[in-house]
Amino acid sequence: MLSRIAESLFWIGRYVERADDTARLLDVHVQILLEDPWAEEDAACRSLLSVMDRPAPPPDVDVGREHVLDVLAYDRFSPSAIAGALVAARENARRAREIVSTELWECLNATWNQLPTHMRPTRPHDYFTWVRERAAIVAGIMDGTTSRDETWSFMVLGRSIERADMTARLLTTRALAGSAGPGWTTLLRSCGAHEAFLRTYRGTAPDERAAGFLLLDRLFPRSIVSALNQAEACLTALEPVADRVGVDDARRHLGHVRSNLEYRPLMEILDDLPREMELVQRACSAASDSVRGRYFPTGAELTWVGEAL
Repeated sequence: MLSRIAESLFWIGRYVERADDTARLLDVHVQILLEDPWAEEDAACRSLLSVMDRPAPPPDVDVGREHVLDVLAYDRFSPSAIAGALVAARENARRAREIVSTELWECLNATWNQLPTHMRPTRPHDYFTWVRERAAIVAGIMDGTTSRDETWSFMVLGRSIERADMTARLLTTRALAGSAGPGWTTLLRSCGAHEAFLRTYRGTAPDERAAGFLLLDRLFPRSIVSALNQAEACLTALEPVADRVGVDDARRHLGHVRSNLEYRPLMEILDDLPREMELVQRACSAASDSVRGRYFPTGAELTWVGEAL
């Protein structure tokens, strides 16, 4: 497969997942600000921008939900925002048009066409719901119409790396906000994990188990460990014959951070959750760079949307 096609497939997976997860995170954030009149909106918004690696205005300028939504939800020119990620996903699908299925292309193109009508600042919850629904349709089409070959592996690899990174960011917002932040039940609902969690633990479980479910559960696809396992499986499928000694850099980064989570006591991880989640984000970034260097080598300047610096 041509490296430019493989890279486009990788970024389709990442950008659709980024739009989905950012919509989930912002929905929780906006809901909390609306429900709690005593919430320190400026501090909460600055914390969220920091978690999402977005610059905040100077300290003498108040930061509110409108600014956060402009930067993280409605900016069509930044792939770090929901709208920008959907635009970038469609552009990468156009570049890989000869590989992606007609259904997947039509879905991403329709999402791009419908985007302006759904970006209504007065109704952010409806916008976030629509984004999650469109991402679910994309995932369903990928699962139902894509052969389990390199096309599938590159798209799911991108999706899995992005999912691990974004779940780590979601957990970081909970850790930094403390008691003023979203409860674990709210976080579970935002990840679509609440009902699965209740079925697993029969409806009664402490907060530590909720945290562990999103961190370590091997069977729930949005947990960090499950996403990392899926990413490693995709890398193995792309390069099934490995050296007898060692593994490639991408698998090394992902495997190291996964084992660091899996083989330690949960409470030890929760004692310094922001730092642990930062390690996950760094590993995902390093793995993405390694994948780029291994599978997408190029000396020319890219002409389509890639990762935001």
